[in-house]
Amino acid sequence: MSDDFSPASDFLRALIERGYLHQCSDLAGLDAKAKSGELVAYIGFDCTAPSLHVGSLVQIMMLRWLQKTGGKPIALMGGGTTRVGDPSGKDESRKILTLEAIEDNKNGIKRVFSKFLTFGEGPKDAIMPDNAEWLSSLNYIDFLRDIGRHFSVNRMLAMDSVKTRLEREHELSFLEFNYMCLQAYDFVELFRRSGAILQMGGSDQWGNIITGLDLGRRLGTAQLYALTSPLLTTASGAKMGKTAQGAVWLDESLLPVFDYWQFWRNCEDRDVGRFLKLFTELPLDEIAKLEALGGAEINEAKKVLATEATAMVHGREAALSASEAARKTFEEGALAETLPSVEIAASEIEAGLGVLAAFVKAGLVASTSEARRQIKGGGLRVNDEVISDERAMIAPAAAAKGVVKLSLGRKRHILLKLV
Repeated sequence: MSDDFSPASDFLRALIERGYLHQCSDLAGLDAKAKSGELVAYIGFDCTAPSLHVGSLVQIMMLRWLQKTGGKPIALMGGGTTRVGDPSGKDESRKILTLEAIEDNKNGIKRVFSKFLTFGEGPKDAIMPDNAEWLSSLNYIDFLRDIGRHFSVNRMLAMDSVKTRLEREHELSFLEFNYMCLQAYDFVELFRRSGAILQMGGSDQWGNIITGLDLGRRLGTAQLYALTSPLLTTASGAKMGKTAQGAVWLDESLLPVFDYWQFWRNCEDRDVGRFLKLFTELPLDEIAKLEALGGAEINEAKKVLATEATAMVHGREAALSASEAARKTFEEGALAETLPSVEIAASEIEAGLGVLAAFVKAGLVASTSEARRQIKGGGLRVNDEVISDERAMIAPAAAAKGVVKLSLGRKRHILLKLV
């Protein structure tokens, strides 16, 4: 990106100022299209999991900013390409899913998008097509003859997604090798069906998107454009969307709202300003003031980030509730009823439930051996009391109010609720 490029469109201005832009095939041309109000753009999401996680948030927010600035967003579901598997960023083949599993995953992803985009029949309303609509009915011979002849194997072998796998001597199936052909064909099909002229994605998708531009040119489409966002990592280099406890899902049924709020609250100091720009819609001047806070005051900026980012996904009321639960838990030491909870039969407590088993049941540790290691380091607490004896039991008195608070370290808490 040229440092002296000054966008005329609100869309590119937002993307540049907030840090979403990594590469673009033609900034000036795309800027003119965005300024005219005629920009239709899409991002593809394969249906490999029951929801999306934080790692997909940058792309989701790019579509949101597109709609906020007058463009038409397309969230393309990969019902067809999921059956093939994108080799980008992978050292081994993705698991082959059944059609039923793909459909279930697609429905979960739809629920996430309903929180970020306005869908409908209007000219600027978002749409969510599924590439299975056109890929599943392709005739293989016709596709090879009409589309496949436009792809150069030499160029395909030079793509990072292919080259990296081959250099590491990891197997790349013929099925996966075809993925970029299908993704390129999606671009042409969405142009024909919906007028999409821009495909966006993460930086690892640049080669695949450029292949779509080239295919469009060969098949006589209008000028198509490519735009990618930077690979997103934390200041210490960790991949976004993953933690030691697993994926940071955007679905409350997979990750409690409190835990989602805590994920943002616990970000590194150096990430606060960048994350406020990417994952909230706060004005940039307000973000600059928060980013400038030093010392312990940076924690106040983290709380703002956590609440704003959580409100985006789970709603303002849920975000404020999580914030208040955190305040009571960490600042007052009180038992917050809004903490994540696991139901347990009261009879289990009465019969004698060991602390080790309780922490495994709550999902705070994976095994009793891990619980023992945490106890040796003083990492487990019951109702805020440190556990030092691995043979300790959850006493009925500890559950006198119908709940028992289990804590792993200072930031992970679960309530055992007696039923």
